[in-house]
Amino acid sequence: MEVTFLVDVNAVKLARWLRLLGYDAKVVPGADDNRLIALALKEGRALLTRDTQIMLRRIVTIGKLKALLVRVDDPKLQLNQVVTAMGLSFNYRPFTRCLECNQPLVILSKEDARGLVPPYVFTTQTEFKQCSTCKRIYWRGTHWQNMNREIEQLKAETRL
Repeated sequence: MEVTFLVDVNAVKLARWLRLLGYDAKVVPGADDNRLIALALKEGRALLTRDTQIMLRRIVTIGKLKALLVRVDDPKLQLNQVVTAMGLSFNYRPFTRCLECNQPLVILSKEDARGLVPPYVFTTQTEFKQCSTCKRIYWRGTHWQNMNREIEQLKAETRL
């Protein structure tokens, strides 16, 4: 069964890192604790939070709601904590979700990318992906290379 997450707004950068690895990491801005808990239960999501009060709730302490208290501030260290605690993989499905809105990315043909990406990117890249919701376009440029390098570094540090 695929693990999915509901990430509290106090760990939004963690959600982006999880999405980068391909995990479904939903964030609901403005949701209070009760709404977060109800939504996590309804959708069968594990709740990731920095809020110690949520962790004291009976629904969490009896194990009905899977929740993890994220203990550090740094998003990369948060990711290491979640990967380790939840038994996740850094090789899950990287670069398959929109970093902004969490939707799966779809392949965009090079011709369909014409006019939607900068001319240099169009001439130097061959593979494009697009979010069907927010229409953001992704390609394997330097930003992708940097993120991939960071994932490899985190993987080496975690030794999973």
